[in-house]
Amino acid sequence: MAFRGVDYFCVDSLYSEEELMVRQTARRFAEERIVPLIRDCYREARFPVELIAEMAALGFYGANLEGYGCAGMNNVEYGLIMQEIERADSGLRSFVSVQGALVMYPIHRFGSEAQKQKWLPRLQSGKAVGCFGLTEPDFGSNPAGMRARARRSGDGWILDGEKTWITNGSMADVAVVWARSEEGVRGFLVERGTPGYTTSDIHGKWSMRASVTSSLALAECRVEECDRLPGAEGLKAPLACLSQARYGIGWGVVGAAMDCYETARQYALVRKQFDDRPIASHQLVQEKLAWMITEITKAQLLAVQAGRLKDRGKLEPAHISMLKRNNTAMALDCARLSRDLLGANGITDEYPIMRHMCNLETVKTYEGTDHIHALVIGERVTGVAAYK
Repeated sequence: MAFRGVDYFCVDSLYSEEELMVRQTARRFAEERIVPLIRDCYREARFPVELIAEMAALGFYGANLEGYGCAGMNNVEYGLIMQEIERADSGLRSFVSVQGALVMYPIHRFGSEAQKQKWLPRLQSGKAVGCFGLTEPDFGSNPAGMRARARRSGDGWILDGEKTWITNGSMADVAVVWARSEEGVRGFLVERGTPGYTTSDIHGKWSMRASVTSSLALAECRVEECDRLPGAEGLKAPLACLSQARYGIGWGVVGAAMDCYETARQYALVRKQFDDRPIASHQLVQEKLAWMITEITKAQLLAVQAGRLKDRGKLEPAHISMLKRNNTAMALDCARLSRDLLGANGITDEYPIMRHMCNLETVKTYEGTDHIHALVIGERVTGVAAYK
């Protein structure tokens, strides 16, 4: 049965015709191309590389960027793409999010014109894949503690350090790597095959199994001055990139919640217990469905407002923290409630719920944990930074 959408509060009336058309395109792609193969990809821990070029042809990479072949969509349209892709699988949304928000965005914002001309058309078209190297083995929530170092050497730089939990790492043709120099944190573009740069994949994951997750190692890795992002100075640069990615997550997880809710709703209508009545007729079941649709609706409205603010240049990092924190927790709770409604059937991969639940455990942690975003919100409302 084709996905009909989840719109209890006429949220669709808040979208323009163009925005609805973008959503429909992404929805059709998710239904026709991702959903039929994602269960096998998850089982096999395989990323569906065959979809890279197809997503590029639809303008999904860097969709909200201007020029260099990018689609130039508004931020609501971009968010709706993230929503529909993550309704199919968080791992696919992660790929698109990293490619656009964490690789193309820093090159677009902080790169030289030569770097933009070299990389953005290739990344947008899917002819190149990128990754974002910030997280380290000992520093996740505290990027200021990074140990990766960059030192000047003649007319270039020598990079040393390790990065881990890097989406797309071993697939990437170019890595945006952050390292500390004597002048402060700087960003560099490191190409696959550069001497001293190696990658290795992280195996044994129960989450994000259809996504490539890697570690990066830099040992006396030499890059030239032309490989440094000239506009990226200080820790605010990588944090600005994370804001772009977190914004997309805030939309994406709504899609995962929708899929869990709709799966549970349909199941409750056909599953019969006690006097041959559908379990949807029971009060406790209806209470769970009522909670889910209410929370999904609130998350939709939060995402729409965030998109409108972003298009007006008014969206702040603390706003994004609320969006990411609230919507991710909501989606994970929807997955758990949906699994409960399906009973034992909910743990099988005949249904998407356990896959969403496992994926969302990762989404709750990466791009800022629930706790870190709570502290960002807390600082915004009190003026006191509790994490310093």
